[in-house]
Amino acid sequence: MWGLIAQGVKCAVLEARKSKIKLAAGSVSDCGLNVHKQCSKMVPNDCKPDLKHVKKVYSCDLTTLVKAHTTKRPMVVDMCIREIESRGLNSEGLYRVSGFSDLIEDVKMAFDRDGEKADISVNMYEDINIITGALKLYFRDLPIPLITYDAYPKFIESAKIMDPDEQLETLHEALKLLPPAHCETLRYLMAHLK
Repeated sequence: MWGLIAQGVKCAVLEARKSKIKLAAGSVSDCGLNVHKQCSKMVPNDCKPDLKHVKKVYSCDLTTLVKAHTTKRPMVVDMCIREIESRGLNSEGLYRVSGFSDLIEDVKMAFDRDGEKADISVNMYEDINIITGALKLYFRDLPIPLITYDAYPKFIESAKIMDPDEQLETLHEALKLLPPAHCETLRYLMAHLK
C-alpha cells in the first residue's frame, strides 16, 4: 500500500516522530507515504488511498483499489460479470474456453488506462471468452489472493469437515478472516457462479 524508502527520501513515520505529529487514522489521506518496511506497521490500515497513487487496476491490491474508488468491489469485477451475465450465460464452455490472449491483454490495458470508462461491450469484444479471460486474469494478478493467505487454511479445514453444522461454522470463521473487500467480492463472484 505504501512505498518503500528510496535513498534520500524521508520516512513519514520517522519525520512524524521528530515533529511529534501523530499519524492518526484521519491524517493519512493518500497512502502515498514513503516509509521504511519496519515503520509500515505503525501506519494506520484504514487510510483512503488517493487515486493519483493507484496507477492501475490489474496487479493492484484489491482492498487498495476498492478504497481508492470508494466501491464495495473492484469495478473490473462488476463490469465483467455484468457483461458476462448480459450476453454470455448460454455460451458453451464459459470460463473453460480461453479467449484470444492478445485481446484479453487489450481488455487489461483498457481497464488500467480507462478504469470504469473501459469499453468491454459486444461492439469491442464479440467473443465473451475474452471477457471471462480478463476476469480470470484479474484474479490471477492480485498480489494478495481473493481468499487471502491467512484465511486459506481455514477454508481448507472447512472443506474437510463432514458434519454440515460444524462445516458451516468453520466456513463462517474463514469468511470472518477475509478483509471486507475480499469477502464482498467473493460473495458477488459466488452468486454469479451458482
